[in-house]
Amino acid sequence: MADPVIDYDDVQGTILRGYRVDLARHFILSITNPQAAGKLIGALVDGSGGLPKITTARHIQPKPPCFLNISFTCPGLAKLGLNAEQLATFDASFQLGATSSVSAQAVGDVGPSAPQNWISGLQDGAKVHILLSLWVTESGSVLESVSAKLRATFKGCMAELYAQDAQALPDNKVHFGYRDSIAQPTVIGAPATKREAPDDQPAVKTGEFLLGYQNELGGVYKVSPPELSVNSSYAAFRILEQDVAGFDAMLADHAEETGLDTEMLAAKICGRWRNGNPLELAPDAPGELLPPSKLNNFNYVTGVAPSDDTLGLICPIGSHIRRNNPRNGAVNGTDSTHHRIVRRAMPYGPSYDPLQPVDTQRGLTGYFINASIHNQFEFLTSEWNLTHLFVKAATGPGGSNDGNAVNNISGEDVFLGVNDPANSSFTLAEVGPRGSNNKLMKDFPRTITTRGGVYCFFPSITGLRYLAQLPSTR
Repeated sequence: MADPVIDYDDVQGTILRGYRVDLARHFILSITNPQAAGKLIGALVDGSGGLPKITTARHIQPKPPCFLNISFTCPGLAKLGLNAEQLATFDASFQLGATSSVSAQAVGDVGPSAPQNWISGLQDGAKVHILLSLWVTESGSVLESVSAKLRATFKGCMAELYAQDAQALPDNKVHFGYRDSIAQPTVIGAPATKREAPDDQPAVKTGEFLLGYQNELGGVYKVSPPELSVNSSYAAFRILEQDVAGFDAMLADHAEETGLDTEMLAAKICGRWRNGNPLELAPDAPGELLPPSKLNNFNYVTGVAPSDDTLGLICPIGSHIRRNNPRNGAVNGTDSTHHRIVRRAMPYGPSYDPLQPVDTQRGLTGYFINASIHNQFEFLTSEWNLTHLFVKAATGPGGSNDGNAVNNISGEDVFLGVNDPANSSFTLAEVGPRGSNNKLMKDFPRTITTRGGVYCFFPSITGLRYLAQLPSTR
């Protein structure tokens, strides 16, 4: 079957391509006047009145100084005029919203991460209607001048509940020191890119990221009305605060317990060294950064010693990258291809200097994009990050005397799990039947706290034009 032809001019850009920018500002907005809000949406689609134009998936040359995309919550779509019958056709988790107790429990937003503890305006999901995201290539003055233009248009139609800024750190790192934005799924039909590192995995069907195309299950995600049902997508927007001092202390506290130095322990927890090299390709030391053509070109199961890592002896089965993308490892239910997500995230807050520590908020914020929040973002989080029971029984080339995969994973994801110090656990596998020689890192705290979340819908350009005129017809 031929690859689907996607009309890039009808797709919001951030869904299918990263912008590679240094600055971002995400406006969280509440609609106060639907008719005026519709007119503003139309102006942003056209780029009229001196406003920036909604960015599409069509590459622009030369690279513009800024990019703009817009998405809506379920209450936001209702405010613009979609009726209950239409909204009932949308993704079930999207309808509930990120602040719902069901959603929060599914993704581990409990305790300090619970929605009632989220930052300004995000605690009440009913009031959050629009996310308007501005990405700026590098100029702070452009960020402020474009923000001023946008804010001037909010008056009379929207209230700004909050604005979350983000700024890239040197060498594309996050606050825990790891190089980020390395692995993204290859989406069939998406624009070609020279910057993404290819991986040794099957390309993912278009319908896993865009409505109106066949997905990995052979179906097609659709909504009503039809104007919103093609070239649209969903996302989970997250503000994740990182406790850098706490993470460094955790590594130091458990290095002696595990017999590993802190950098090797950090690599085992993530599955990659902090420079980005995967343990599967650099098992003993980080080495020089691998070229993009090799950085993602690996699998966990080869069936041939010594490259086979079914048992997680090189890259732990419970490591962050392996939980979130098991690749060809054996897992219950469908394989990893059915649950891939696109990540568009950047750090926020100043870099952490351990010699001059400043107690301030810092972390990671952005979108986790998919065509089904329920089957992708929430499944991945609840089934793979918050439990260890998804791994199938499997032995490596040495047979059962070397161990079994089900015995070589425990606890939750060290980064994204709830991790109560009373029962948290991370397995470092060793050769031995039934995990008899495994080492455990135990009793560590949660070092990432959710500070805000929104489930949102990115309409196509066709869909945005429909929404722009909808309030005036109702």
